[in-house]
Amino acid sequence: MQTHAAKRVSIIIEAPMERRLSKALQDADVTGYTVFPVLGGSGRSGQWSREGQVGRASGMVQVVCIIRPERLDALLEAAFSVVEQHIGVVSITDCEVLRAERF
Repeated sequence: MQTHAAKRVSIIIEAPMERRLSKALQDADVTGYTVFPVLGGSGRSGQWSREGQVGRASGMVQVVCIIRPERLDALLEAAFSVVEQHIGVVSITDCEVLRAERF
């Protein structure tokens, strides 16, 4: 079966910034992404957890996009416009997809 090269971009950001990030991605013509809740972790400020939290205000989300390599720069510029002023991590990995026309 033939596969096609793609990029998987993972953006972890504060939950209240999700709408702003989604808008920035849509403005950059990134129409496919998935949002996951982040339950906890550890970083520069130490360990944290969503346990016991009622609202989304102090939570985090992960936004995952899979795109064609030639569209990566536009996505990164859109993501950075939101992430640069807030807590956030952007990672990029190479991946393979089966149906390139979907990306």
